[in-house]
Amino acid sequence: MAYHEVVGNLHVHTVYSDGTGLHRDVAAAAQRAGLDFVIVTDHNVWVQGVEGYYDGVLLLVGEEVHDVRRLPQANHLLIYGAEAEMVPHAADPQGLIEAVNRRGGLCFLAHPFEKGSPIDVELAPIPWDDWDVEGYVGIELWNTMSEFKGLLWSRLAALVYAYAPTLGFRGPFEETVRRWDALLAEGRKVAVIGGADAHAETYQMGPFRRVLFPYEDLFRWVNTHVLVERPLSGNPEVDKRLIYDGLRAGRTWVGYGAPGPTQGFRFQARSGANVATIGEELVRAAAVIIEVEVPQRAEIRLIHNGRVAARAKSTHLRHTTAEPGVYRVEVWKRFRGLKRGWIFSSPIYVR
Repeated sequence: MAYHEVVGNLHVHTVYSDGTGLHRDVAAAAQRAGLDFVIVTDHNVWVQGVEGYYDGVLLLVGEEVHDVRRLPQANHLLIYGAEAEMVPHAADPQGLIEAVNRRGGLCFLAHPFEKGSPIDVELAPIPWDDWDVEGYVGIELWNTMSEFKGLLWSRLAALVYAYAPTLGFRGPFEETVRRWDALLAEGRKVAVIGGADAHAETYQMGPFRRVLFPYEDLFRWVNTHVLVERPLSGNPEVDKRLIYDGLRAGRTWVGYGAPGPTQGFRFQARSGANVATIGEELVRAAAVIIEVEVPQRAEIRLIHNGRVAARAKSTHLRHTTAEPGVYRVEVWKRFRGLKRGWIFSSPIYVR
């Protein structure tokens, strides 16, 4: 099947929880940033009546659910497509996931690893703790605001990175990547997404006052690309199903736009007449040929069962193997003097 690529941001907050914009403000920022869709995920509230197209951008509504009575805070779950408020199930993470699945929705574990900041108690880490849960589609591999929070080891660092955040952004936390590989090694299918965790809040430190960060800025950085079965039609209900079906199937990759556009990334495996792309299974009929294409020259790493199987500094990588297992791709690119994470794909599962 010839899939079609769409790009959006899946983790956004509005005035209905702890964000500062209305839904129309979020959609307008997404349109200026060039996104195809955006999903609002306010904390413990599902807002009805605002989904639809806004100047060519499809705005959808999910929910970020957590148990407010749990201290310290942990286990934030991103929920899409449940079409109901799911917070009554928040106290039991496994029960929450099962309730979402019964409604035909899908779940991703939000910011599963975080680093706190000593400069403010409000910047404590909020990780995922209950790793024995099952039934979720994947994890939020890269969360922009989580990474930013981890950079704030002092007030001076906070000032520097508030005005020049891309100096600090490097990629997903290594602990999150390791946990992802460990889950894959257990035989689970685990897709990845990346999100802004956008709030557009204004912070003040002495005479310095700044919005961290405007929605539009965040929407130009870490986003999720989804392969859908047909081009978006302009019909909100039809296109919502296309996007959610692509997410559920794990046909996703995370792209960081600051070093360069990530549209056009391709990752495919074939064996005999059998072909698979991101999120799919490939049944071996002969040797397996894996091909990766990226939009600009960069360091491409093909990861097999958690280890680098091949790499190339190019726009293309081709690798032939007979080994089954889980294959995923990382792409790293130099930007502002350092090597930065650029593209991280969900796996292809070779059987």
